[in-house]
Amino acid sequence: MASIIDWTPPMTSTDKALYEAMGKRIATLRKEHGFTQVQLAEAIGVSQQTLAHYEVGRLRMAVSTLQTLCQTLDVSIDELVNEPKKPSKNKRGPTPKLQQQLEQISQLPRTKQKFISEMLDALIQQQQSA
Repeated sequence: MASIIDWTPPMTSTDKALYEAMGKRIATLRKEHGFTQVQLAEAIGVSQQTLAHYEVGRLRMAVSTLQTLCQTLDVSIDELVNEPKKPSKNKRGPTPKLQQQLEQISQLPRTKQKFISEMLDALIQQQQSA
């Protein structure tokens, strides 16, 4: 009877942290795009269980799958793999309310962002006509 040899080395704590963070970003982007795990899994050619393992950082992802995933979620590999850079706060004082609102809008799903953008365009056009 032949035995199967696992050539994959165990994850280091650094690898585990990277895959867990990337998994959270995958789950967030999936939800923002309105995909279920089943739908996204089918789109990238893996099972729902495999995608679930990716989202919690339990499983490493093949590079070919990573590329397909990024294309499906409309993000770069860099955006998916690396932590988002936080803007530096060189200004003094509180953040203006409009900027706070824009930051909150940027956290919404893209469909809701588009809806808000269209509403703002209509209001701006209405004010310019008045």
